Amino acid sequence: MVLFSNCKINLGLNITEKRADGYHNIETAFYPVQWHDAIEIIQAADSAVSPSFTATGLVIPGKKADNICLKAYMVLKKDFPKLPTIKMHLHKSVPVGAGLGGGSGNGAFTLQLINKKFNLGLSSEQLIDYAFQLGSDCPFFIVNQPCFATSRGEKMEVISLDLSGYSILIIHPGIHINTALAFSKLEPQKPIKSIRDIIQQPVETWKKELVNDFEKTIFREFPEIKTIKQLLYNRGALYVSLSGSGSSIYGIFAKNDLPQVNLRNNYLQKIIF
Repeated sequence: MVLFSNCKINLGLNITEKRADGYHNIETAFYPVQWHDAIEIIQAADSAVSPSFTATGLVIPGKKADNICLKAYMVLKKDFPKLPTIKMHLHKSVPVGAGLGGGSGNGAFTLQLINKKFNLGLSSEQLIDYAFQLGSDCPFFIVNQPCFATSRGEKMEVISLDLSGYSILIIHPGIHINTALAFSKLEPQKPIKSIRDIIQQPVETWKKELVNDFEKTIFREFPEIKTIKQLLYNRGALYVSLSGSGSSIYGIFAKNDLPQVNLRNNYLQKIIF
């Protein structure tokens, strides 16, 4: 059985306060975009062996045994000890560590895939609880609709937001951003105006008010990323932003009005119509 795991962009990202547990409270809007990885699961012939994981496509850093897809299986295995041993394959197309939530999506979609394949009967609410054990962004991919999110990102409210009348260009420059380090350089503050209110305004007004708090420090350390943002504005984008803690930049353009953008060979890009 195969599922295709999409990613997301952040429409604004405010870091509102440092929590006692060491995490940060945020507010953001998650918006799903159709850039996909593929996850396949089959039941292993020998139930005595350990679950296996293989991957193709873009290189995934770290040990295979630590992949979030295997973690998703093990989270369910604790509560469903009779869950069969599986063989899992991930074809990776969404860049890793890009601020697009690709890994979080992989984990959440693996939960859904196992639930469906082995008829576990888990509700969306239960899957969200399991997803939160994998990471703060993971619950969004169970809902997988535009959401206004607060707390660590797991408290979500589905919102009415449709960008299908626009084209989106996502550019990943291949720069690795250490998220923990990026958080450590921020000074949390309450926003003057909530992201939830701003995104209900016309997209053309977002440039003046919709901000990602990471941009100030990320752009200072990686001016190449700032250059991409300015390039997209110069080419007619209505709104441009860093997604998450980066390093991906996306531009929202009028429908089918995407410009020709000359990029370095090591850049990845995806057009969402």
